[in-house]
Amino acid sequence: MTRLGAALPDSTSPAPSRNRMGRRGAFWASASVLAMVLWSSGAPSTLYPIYAAQWDLSPLIVTTVFATYPLALLVVLPIFGNLSDQFGRRWVMIAGVVLIAASAVIFALAPNVAFLFAGRVLQGAGAGLAMGAGTAALIENNTTGSPRFASSMATLATATGLTLALIVSGALAQFFPMPLFWNYIVLLILSLASIAALLCAPDDRPRHAQRWRPQAPSVPRVIRLRFFIATLSVALAYCVGAIFLSLGAHMITEFTHTGNTAIVGVLLGCSAATIGITALFLSRVPAYASAWVGASLTVLSLGLMAAASAFGSISLFLGWCVVGGIAYSFALTGGLGLINQAAPERHRGATLSLLYLIAYAFQAGTAIGVGALATSNSLSAAVGIAALSLAGLITSLFVLMIVDIRMRGSARDSLPVSPKRT
Repeated sequence: MTRLGAALPDSTSPAPSRNRMGRRGAFWASASVLAMVLWSSGAPSTLYPIYAAQWDLSPLIVTTVFATYPLALLVVLPIFGNLSDQFGRRWVMIAGVVLIAASAVIFALAPNVAFLFAGRVLQGAGAGLAMGAGTAALIENNTTGSPRFASSMATLATATGLTLALIVSGALAQFFPMPLFWNYIVLLILSLASIAALLCAPDDRPRHAQRWRPQAPSVPRVIRLRFFIATLSVALAYCVGAIFLSLGAHMITEFTHTGNTAIVGVLLGCSAATIGITALFLSRVPAYASAWVGASLTVLSLGLMAAASAFGSISLFLGWCVVGGIAYSFALTGGLGLINQAAPERHRGATLSLLYLIAYAFQAGTAIGVGALATSNSLSAAVGIAALSLAGLITSLFVLMIVDIRMRGSARDSLPVSPKRT
C-alpha cells in the first residue's frame, strides 16, 4: 500500500505532460472542488426565508428542499462510489462539477419550488461524484509528508466554500436586484473556473484499470470498527450542519426580527469561518484526539443551540455558531483522518464514498425530522428534540471509541515479550 502523501507508482498512473500542472497544482485543484461542493450546498441557505415568503413554503418544505441534496447523494454514492478508483479522480471530479454548474442555471431561473428540488438533485449528484474523488485526490497529491495535512485541508476547503457562499449570497440578495439570481451566477462562474483548473491537472487514470461496474459498498473487515468511528464522527458534524443550514436563517430572522439577508449571511458565515480557522491548527492533532474533542464540544454546542432557540437569544445563537464551528472542524477532520490512515489505497475512493453515504443519510434524516417537528410544533421544540437525538449519536460514538481503545490495548498485551539478552 502506498504511504499517504507519497508519490503514486508509475505502474498505476501515467506521467503528467509538460503542459499540465504538477501534483501540488492537482492538490489545490482538488481542494477547489471540495470548496465548490460546499459552496453549492450552502448557496440557497440565506435565501430560504425569501423563497418561503414568496411561495408560502412551510418549514417542512424548506428542510425537505435542503434534504434533497443528501438524498440524491444516497442514490449516487452506492452506484458510483468506486468510479474514481477505476477512471481516476480527475475526470470524476469534472463530471461532478459539471452537474453543480447545471444546478446553478436551474436555481437562477427557478419560477417555483419544483425547480429548487431539481437543482438540489443535481447538486447532490455532483457532490456524490466529487466528494470521494476530491478527498482521495487530496490524500494522493499531498506533498507535505504529513497525512493529517490532507484531512485538515479538506476541512479548510469545505469551510471556505461554505463561508463564502453564505456571505456572498446574503450580500448579493440584499444589495443587488433580483435577489434569487446573482448568487447562482457566481456559483456558475466558479464552477467553470474549477473545471478549467482540473483540465490542467495531471491525468491520473490507472493504466491497468479493470472494467468498471457498480459494486455494493463494503469495508475491509480489519478496519470496520475504525470505519464506523470515523463515519459517526463525520455524521455528527453533518447533522448539526443540517440544522444550521436548513433552519439557521429562520432562527436569525425570528431572533433579530430582520429581513436583511446580508446580516443573515454574515451571522451564518461566522460558524463556517470558525470551522476553517480551527482547521488551520489541526494538521498536527492526532485524528483520534480530534474526534474525541469534536464529540465533546458538540455536546456543549447542542446545549447552546437548544438554549438559543428556547430563549430567542441572538447572543446564544452566536455562541452556538462559534462553539459548533470548532466542534464541526474537530469532528470532521478527525473522522477523515481516521479513514485516511486505515483505508487501503486501491479501495480508498469507495471507502470514502461509503463514509459520505452514511453521513449524508444522517444529515437528510436530521433535516427532514427537524422540519417536520418545526411545522407541527414550534421551532424551539424541534431544535430541543433534535439536540436530545444527537446526544444519543454522541453517546454511540463515545462507546465505539472506548471499545476500540480497549481492543487495541488487549492486542498489545497479547503480543509475545521478546526474551532479554544476557
